[in-house]
Amino acid sequence: MTGNHATLLDEARGLLDDTVALRRRIHRHPEIGLTLPRTQQTVLEALDGLGLKTRTGQKTTSVVATLEGGRPGPTMLLRADMDALPLQEDTGLPFASEVAGAMHACGHDTHVAMLVSAARMLVARRATLPGRVVFMFQPGEEGYHGARVMIEEGLLEGETKPDAAFGLHVGARHPAGVIATRGGAMLASGDTFQILVRGDGGHASAPHDCLDPIPIACEIVQAFQTLVTRRVNAFDPAVVTVAKIEAGTTRNIIPETASLLGTIRTVSEKTRNNVLEGVKRVAEGVAAAHGAKVEVNLIRGYPVTVNHDVFADRVVRVATELLGPQHVQTMATPIMGSEDFSYVLQRVTGAFAFLGTKPAEGPAPPNHSNRMIVNESALPHGVAMHVAVALDFLGDGGLRNGPPFPPGRS
Repeated sequence: MTGNHATLLDEARGLLDDTVALRRRIHRHPEIGLTLPRTQQTVLEALDGLGLKTRTGQKTTSVVATLEGGRPGPTMLLRADMDALPLQEDTGLPFASEVAGAMHACGHDTHVAMLVSAARMLVARRATLPGRVVFMFQPGEEGYHGARVMIEEGLLEGETKPDAAFGLHVGARHPAGVIATRGGAMLASGDTFQILVRGDGGHASAPHDCLDPIPIACEIVQAFQTLVTRRVNAFDPAVVTVAKIEAGTTRNIIPETASLLGTIRTVSEKTRNNVLEGVKRVAEGVAAAHGAKVEVNLIRGYPVTVNHDVFADRVVRVATELLGPQHVQTMATPIMGSEDFSYVLQRVTGAFAFLGTKPAEGPAPPNHSNRMIVNESALPHGVAMHVAVALDFLGDGGLRNGPPFPPGRS
């Protein structure tokens, strides 16, 4: 790492107060989904005066800001998602959400704040920057496919088409300030199934006169577990979870229908397709065995997030040089959460990494908890990582030996 890189962490720490202030401002006013007008305006105000070329989305309240360097070179994309979750905050923080039923419980407020501070640091290096940096501020990560919408609006095309992409996500899974990543599958696909079992209702005292959909639905749930344990390779895993069962109105009525709602998680597209087909086959087969009808609706969510091996190695090297080996972990396995940065990594060489924000003491509620908190002392590590990865890639002339395709195998 160059001498300039060696000062990045100190410089990022010097911006901690500004980073935290922006994070807390966003945290107080969370917005959900693809339409985040207040958050978008906050981002635009924070970037004002930096001399970036900005554009906003038409289908969503995204912000794309481009920094043109002083010399020709490749293009690096850095990403932050901006949306919150439909959750009532219960942290007791002085800057807790002021919006009923909405909370930044997944750290996207920190992602925005870190990327803005990274933009300030990179702008200060504009004259010697060999290439350009595209800052992607994205709504709608929490199930709304915001990254896909931005791609449809031309994010990865034209003069600013990126040659590489990098994103960070905070969480209490790792100690504060630790960077964790891996080559290959990083996060799982996230698909949804909706199943409606249709029988014949009647009096609960005479089930022989009815076709009870409830035991059929229960049998389908059990059969899904057999599908996973007997039809899926243990070294290419899948999770099939039925998270909601709904049927009936009272104790003495057999209902006409029973519904199941759940999720499918896999870490390869091959297993993903096999399990999706298997869920449909099992549900239809069990229902048919009992003479019932069934409707199966499979909703494809985010694909597997696959880091490119060579770029993941770059991230590990940069993090080790910047933060020290004690702050770097190579993940042994993927995690089964899903991410729509996967859409970017399907099109652009790059990697995704986690930044540990575990509290120094006390409980560490996970992301998506109404009590989730962030150890803000870790934020300079995230800011410096954005800057260091961009400078390392651009200073290296981009992918000099060609892109490391195919992506890391899962």
